[in-house]
Amino acid sequence: MSLRAASRRRPGLRFAALVAPGALFIVIGLMLPLLAIVVFSFWRTESYELYADWSLDNYRTLLGEAAYRTFFLRSLVTAILVTVICLVCGWPVAYFIARHGGRYRLLLVLLLAAPFFTGVILRIAALQGLLGPVGLINMGLTMVGLPPIEALMYTKLAAGLGLVYLFIPFMVTAIYLSLVNFNFELLEVAKINGARPWRAFIEITWPLNWIGTAIGMILVFIPCLANAVTPRFLGGPEATSLGMSLAGQFGETGTWALGSAMGVFLFAVSLLAIFCIAPTIRLKRSGFTGTSLT
Repeated sequence: MSLRAASRRRPGLRFAALVAPGALFIVIGLMLPLLAIVVFSFWRTESYELYADWSLDNYRTLLGEAAYRTFFLRSLVTAILVTVICLVCGWPVAYFIARHGGRYRLLLVLLLAAPFFTGVILRIAALQGLLGPVGLINMGLTMVGLPPIEALMYTKLAAGLGLVYLFIPFMVTAIYLSLVNFNFELLEVAKINGARPWRAFIEITWPLNWIGTAIGMILVFIPCLANAVTPRFLGGPEATSLGMSLAGQFGETGTWALGSAMGVFLFAVSLLAIFCIAPTIRLKRSGFTGTSLT
């Protein structure tokens, strides 16, 4: 019996054949490197070389030294603030595109991805040209006789603005994809029954589109938590993050074992954030029934 005939008689075999390449790629390209990082986190580094001395010393160093705790708390607070700002700014944009975009909705969503047509370094360099001491904003201020704003560059504020600029498209896209299937006639019904716009939003629009909001929050929070490039180029010494320190462990200092422990720690925090937000997602309330569309 040929493989094609067997796949016709056994749909499960055909499905397995289709899934196998992607599953193999995920295992080799994602799971094995992650497993290697977990293993290295229990080893030690000496003279840029890894030694299989199993211990928890790297985790003790990470959790015991005040500098690393400060870096982590700074990264955590920054990620939370950036997520909240992206949420507040992204919801109106996504709502406008979904409800009033009409035939231009796809074009407007694609425009959100326009910054991603270039590399992240070029986008950050563009922000430096806007926020820097001789950037467009400060040049405009000096032209009208006002002093430049020093807080716009090489500060925690500048790093935060850069993160918002980089990740707000993720938030807008996630919320938009939820709103695009939302029945806006429900808002008209609520209006007829005397509900004010803010109440209709809180009781109808927000809960029925919470799944998109939650996904957007995760897509912003997790990359911000481990981001290293933006604080390095836009923030000053006060903006040093755990992601920057992690990058240094694999670069300048060569302490791969400690860097691996940092990576495992950030991965655990990211999983914790997902587990905390997962129970709030109710698929049936969002319109998902679990039945096929055949």
